[in-house]
Amino acid sequence: MAGDGGGPDPTGGSVEAELHSTARINALSDGVFAIILTILVLELKVPPHLPHKSLLSAVAELRPTVIAWVISFLITGMYWVGHRDILARVRSANRDLVWLNLLFLLPCALIPFAASILGEYPGDPKSVQIYGGVVTLAALMRLVLYIYVVRRPALLWPGALDDKAAQGIALVLLPIVVYLVAIGVAKASPTAGAILFLTVPAIYFIAVTVARDRGGPHSEADEFS
Repeated sequence: MAGDGGGPDPTGGSVEAELHSTARINALSDGVFAIILTILVLELKVPPHLPHKSLLSAVAELRPTVIAWVISFLITGMYWVGHRDILARVRSANRDLVWLNLLFLLPCALIPFAASILGEYPGDPKSVQIYGGVVTLAALMRLVLYIYVVRRPALLWPGALDDKAAQGIALVLLPIVVYLVAIGVAKASPTAGAILFLTVPAIYFIAVTVARDRGGPHSEADEFS
C-alpha cells in the first residue's frame, strides 16, 4: 500500500508537478490578455440614432476613442509579448512567481478602464495622467517579474540565463521612462502625452532590434520578441 512506504506513490508525484507547472499560469495570463483586448474594442460604439447629424460626423466624434483603443491595443500586446518572453524561460514555478504574475495582471486588467477615460476626456491632462499611471504600474510589475525570474536560475530551463541580464533590465525599463515623460508633458499638452503613449511599442521594438544587432551572438535581447 502507498502508506506502507513499500510501493510507488499512487499520485506519481503529479500533485507536486502540477503545483510547479507553468501551464496554468500561462493559461490564466493568456485568458486575461484576451479579455482585455476584447473589452477594449467594445468601447467602439457608433450612436444608434442620428437625427441631427450625419454618420460621418458621428464617427468623427469617435476619433478620441479610436485613438485610445489603438494605443491600448498596442501596449497590451507589448505586455503580452513581454510576458510570453519571460515565462518561456521558466521551467518550474513557485508560489512567489504565481503571486507576482497575478500582481502584474492586476494593472494590466485596468487598461480598458484607463482607455475609456482617455477616450472620453482626451483634452483633460488628468485623463492622460491616469492612463500613464496604470501603464506605468503594469510596466513596473513586469520589471519586478523579470528581475525575479532572471535572479533564480533554479526555476529556469538550462541555458535560459546568461551574464547580460542588465541589458534586459534596460529594455524593460525603457517604456517606463517614456510613460513618465508623457505624464510630465500632459499638463502642458494632453495630445503630446497621448502621442508619446502611441510611440512606446515602436520605440520598444526598435530598441530590442538594435540591442540584438549590437549585443553579439548571445545577447540578452535575443530573448525579447
